[in-house]
Amino acid sequence: MKFARFKYGRREGYGVVENNSVRRIKGNIFSRYALDSEVYSLDDIKLLPPCKPNKVLAVGLNYMSHLGERPGLEYPGIFLKLPSCIIGHEEPIVLPKDAGRVDHEGELVVVIGKKGRNIPQDRALDYIMGYTCGNDVSAREWQQNDLQWWRAKASDTFGPMGPFIATDLDPRKLDLELRVNGEVRQKSNTSQMIFDVPFIVSFVSRAVTLEPGDVIFSGTPGTTSPIKDGDIVEVEISGVGTLRNKVVNEKNPAR
Repeated sequence: MKFARFKYGRREGYGVVENNSVRRIKGNIFSRYALDSEVYSLDDIKLLPPCKPNKVLAVGLNYMSHLGERPGLEYPGIFLKLPSCIIGHEEPIVLPKDAGRVDHEGELVVVIGKKGRNIPQDRALDYIMGYTCGNDVSAREWQQNDLQWWRAKASDTFGPMGPFIATDLDPRKLDLELRVNGEVRQKSNTSQMIFDVPFIVSFVSRAVTLEPGDVIFSGTPGTTSPIKDGDIVEVEISGVGTLRNKVVNEKNPAR
């Protein structure tokens, strides 16, 4: 099943994706809901970020293909992004004027479904509502030179997610591909993660109480490359869909 968060006119809500339409639901996708009679074409609605997380966590260096010459980590390298960096499908990635090189990072994003702390690894999947596509946009000069990664990883628009939340997927067997202007820049499978999704969720929950709607960016594979004004970046994950965002310079954010 796939869920969408969307806006139709002035109304925002959640719905179940049915082919090329969305059926509005009553209630909360993280607890109880019922299908409504209202159905909208995907062409007639604006897709919003698929959830509104209180916490946005991310994993660094979680694929051998992304390590380069660096040694592997003994445990997941967790860092934080800000909820304010999250944008949805077809929203622009805005490059700050003084950011320097900014790279794409296509990732599987885990959406937490229920509250948990000290979650056992063998029960971690029970706490996951579903999965979506993400792009951990990263300003490399800030990442290298700043004491913390707050602006390198969490500037406004640096956390695209979407288009949907997909449930009933095996997070250890999903194809991931990122394209820039149609050219494949990253291609892998989540089976290549160093720390798999159940391990990551369990590890994070030892220190942080995870709550419904929280998200975890699970790491990016391979080599990343710069993005620039006018680029179209797509992240596609099997069973989820394709997240698409245009890149614009800050001086011209409305393009």
